[in-house]
Amino acid sequence: MNHVSSHDTVPVFGQASWRLATSCVEAYLTRQGGHLGPILFHFGGRTIAPYALCPWAEEDTAEALPPVLKVLRGDFFCMPFGANDEAFQGENHPPHGETANNLWKLESIRRAGDITTLRVSLDTSVRPGHIDKWISLHSGHHAVYVRHLISGMSGPMSFGHHAMLKFPDTPGSGVITTSPFLYAQTAPQPIELPEDQGYSLLRPGASFSSLADVPTVTGQSTDLRRYPARKGYEDLVMLVSDPSVDVAWTAVTFPEDGYVWFALKDPLILKQTVFWLSNGGRYYPPWNGRHTGVMGLEEVTSFFHYGLLQSVESNFLADQGHETCFHLDPAVPMDVRYIMAVAEIPEDFDCVETISIGLDGGAVLLRSTSGMEVSVRLDLTFLQSG
Repeated sequence: MNHVSSHDTVPVFGQASWRLATSCVEAYLTRQGGHLGPILFHFGGRTIAPYALCPWAEEDTAEALPPVLKVLRGDFFCMPFGANDEAFQGENHPPHGETANNLWKLESIRRAGDITTLRVSLDTSVRPGHIDKWISLHSGHHAVYVRHLISGMSGPMSFGHHAMLKFPDTPGSGVITTSPFLYAQTAPQPIELPEDQGYSLLRPGASFSSLADVPTVTGQSTDLRRYPARKGYEDLVMLVSDPSVDVAWTAVTFPEDGYVWFALKDPLILKQTVFWLSNGGRYYPPWNGRHTGVMGLEEVTSFFHYGLLQSVESNFLADQGHETCFHLDPAVPMDVRYIMAVAEIPEDFDCVETISIGLDGGAVLLRSTSGMEVSVRLDLTFLQSG
């Protein structure tokens, strides 16, 4: 096991960041907030960079703006997940928690065999505890393996990943599909209001069974499978993942660009998926109507985007038996694992219909609705904690 690369940070779009790379993937992790981005996937003669970066990354922003919004890029770990506008039992957590805002400490950058790993840690103070974060790259894999271990913390907690993709400007250029879900609903309240210089289009509190048919405030329905769409609006929905599947996944296929992005999780740990559809619907600073074509595909255990209080207290998801928080035991660390990957696809691959475990266990098989198949090298055993 050898140390590799420099442990020094490098400036990347306004943030001191650690670099981690193989011949297939190049990734940067910000010291502030632990945001993982940019992530570059190298395929022969081309590089795919699917993640979003906020337009104000190198601008001077208001002092009061939370660090999570100053840094906003790629994927980051939220704990507790959500706005956290209201305190929980005296705990005043920042938006998406200290894990998405505070300074992380470098522990090591090491290579062991074919795996290169960046390890950082964070001690929380709003609720005392310790979080270790590992970002691993495997030689020959176009994937990023992310692990968080929560230790020494007691009581109820929501958490989740906050991956954000930047879509091409062409309307409907990306096709979104997921593994089966048990229940789906738009946010109970509009996530933006005109009096606050923000606009939402989806009908609040509307349940739906298909991403293709989601109610809007106009009385018509809209198709959430294709994005970007609904320019000038910010919207949010939540899907409750089916915990019985072999592999729980979210995928975005870009047929014109010849690739697919997908994420894998354990649905017993990350129980829901939040879609944040950010297409220029916020006209107040620093957004100013310019955060467009971004979609958050966020794997969480939480009650929508509201925060810890709403995730812990009685809510209709929990009342239906869908847990929206975990009860942490300081003696039993909580292990949260997540894989994000990119694969090139053939011309007739329209969108991901299923993701299944390959015959040898060292790959997953992506099958399209058009019947095409793509095998992607992955270490699925990573998702099995312990």
